[in-house]
Amino acid sequence: MSAETPAARGQFHIWRLRFRAWRGGRPFWAGLFILIAGFPIAYLPYANLQIGHLTLAMATTAGAGSLIIGVLLGVLGISLWYQKHIRTFAGVAAILLGLVSLPVSNFGGFFVGFLLSLVGGGMAVAWAPGEEPAARPAETDRTDKEDAPEAALANGASEPNDLSGTSPTNGANGRHSAG
Repeated sequence: MSAETPAARGQFHIWRLRFRAWRGGRPFWAGLFILIAGFPIAYLPYANLQIGHLTLAMATTAGAGSLIIGVLLGVLGISLWYQKHIRTFAGVAAILLGLVSLPVSNFGGFFVGFLLSLVGGGMAVAWAPGEEPAARPAETDRTDKEDAPEAALANGASEPNDLSGTSPTNGANGRHSAG
């Protein structure tokens, strides 16, 4: 193999490019922040902190509530990846769940989960889909492009057959006549 021969691209490179394209078409980072925010909110009320021989239990009376908030944040984060049209709802719900986690779940997972859910929710609400690249007509390898027959029109007319009766040629302009 000479120095001028391009190296074959590996499977990892192809997978990385496909993931990059997938990630670019959805609020990926907002979903990731919201997903990560659910972990400290759900886990910390059930955690036991061990300092030497001293065990500090972080359990609160609202442990089930914090577990529900954490699981809901995880579901919202994953749903942002696969259902990008619910971004506004998921963003607002993540912000509200983060705010509710302050009194319910040890200050929102010691402010870590609270801050991550606020940032992720704000990113989800602010995300807008990018513009699709302009579609180019498919190029053909035919050599007889000039000899290709044109599409046959209905009844030999110069306009296609419009069954709705609202074409600009008959003066309807999209409005139907009542009489």
